Amino acid sequence: MTEEILINITPQETRVAVVYLGEVQELHIERDSQRGLVGNVYLGRVSRVLPGMQSAFIDIGLDRAAFLHVGDIVEARCENCPRPIEKVLHEGQSILVQVIKDPISAKGARLSTQISMAGRFLVYLPQETRIGISQKIEDESERELLRERLTRVMPVDEHGGFIIRTMANIAEDSELAADVEYLRTLWDAIQARSENTTGPKLIYQELDLAHRVLRDFANEETSRILVDSRETFLRMQAFAEEFTRNGAGKISHYTADRPLFDLYGVEDEIEKALGRRVDLKSGGYLVVDQTEALTTIDVNTGSYTSGRTFDETIFKTNLEAAQSIARQLRLRNLGGIIILDFIDMDNPEHKNAVLAEFSKALARDRTRMTINGFTSLGLVEMTRKRTRESLNRVLCEPCPACQGRGQIKTAQTTCYEILRAIMREARQFSAREYRIMASQTVIDQFLDEESQSLAQLSDFIAKPISLQVESLFTQEQYDIILL
Repeated sequence: MTEEILINITPQETRVAVVYLGEVQELHIERDSQRGLVGNVYLGRVSRVLPGMQSAFIDIGLDRAAFLHVGDIVEARCENCPRPIEKVLHEGQSILVQVIKDPISAKGARLSTQISMAGRFLVYLPQETRIGISQKIEDESERELLRERLTRVMPVDEHGGFIIRTMANIAEDSELAADVEYLRTLWDAIQARSENTTGPKLIYQELDLAHRVLRDFANEETSRILVDSRETFLRMQAFAEEFTRNGAGKISHYTADRPLFDLYGVEDEIEKALGRRVDLKSGGYLVVDQTEALTTIDVNTGSYTSGRTFDETIFKTNLEAAQSIARQLRLRNLGGIIILDFIDMDNPEHKNAVLAEFSKALARDRTRMTINGFTSLGLVEMTRKRTRESLNRVLCEPCPACQGRGQIKTAQTTCYEILRAIMREARQFSAREYRIMASQTVIDQFLDEESQSLAQLSDFIAKPISLQVESLFTQEQYDIILL
């Protein structure tokens, strides 16, 4: 019982922090204006079929059309004779779909026609017939026992399939039966709403973040769930009493004067998670860079030199980095392709130990991932399923000064651009005077180091050049006024 879940509620957003052994491990933010779509079920309309990509764009009522690949269409699946998408879908067709990935950057939502509905202990697959079991349950005898228990409580007329979640190993038969009934009722309601209607239309909306905490986050290790909103506390209590085992007893209403996230240092962790650099306790540090295609994490020794030998210093830094990287992946919600650049190690045993430590640290992650070993270049490649935007993409936007590059042109570079621009203007137009409007740093550069360059240009074009500070301009912005 070493885990605490903190829920901060404001009228505009819900924030959830998962604290393990006094350290923030996960952050989840849901805004009312930008609520996630994963899990939502829509009655969509096929707007375009692309045989060349074996994909289709589906109108589900959003600003951007959603994307559906043939591999995510149940009707097209066949081991021996897979059907091409043009044989399955046509423009204008109504289709029941579920969002499996939120819109990210310029990409629309990713869809699937295989509907899945998550309960406390089970995931219902109405279009399947199999019974699957979470891979985190590794003991074969336990897996077989869970399969038998579920088979006993399933109705005889059940034609759908189920996936048994990790939490099911503590559930009683009556709780499994209640989960089955709840999910079947939910599916019947979805079917009823989708009949005799036309899309695009929202058929079912996934639970909000506060309620997903009870369904997906809380487990036997959770000691308490603190909520700083009385209204949300009462709603969560009612939900827990109906659907979760002993969940209601763990929920507490936080009423102290000090903000909940300040008390646990979550606000500081959010600020740190938005930065590139992550300091390690030993003196080493990580550098995290997100790009459109992938995320890179670089490990550096920094000021750490406490090892008896150089190899030992590197090894200990990499071990600590492995634990920190695993936490940063959860904290920042990084997904997609991730490249880890550990400090080069010559000893194969050290490499194996770092990989083992990294895998151990990732064991608490709820997100599906794959890890490859060290490549020939000494890099570790991994993937982590990305269903929602990262923390950085949720809270930040590209800098207007640098357009997201992370750096701006020097004042000297801007000065030289301005001089070239004046030359172009002088050749095209006959002005009496030229006035440069720029930021204070650029004007100072012209008055100091580049004063001679400005005077030479003025003599060359035989026209006076004046300077004016524009406080609203960034260092890269300027304007040339012809007088």
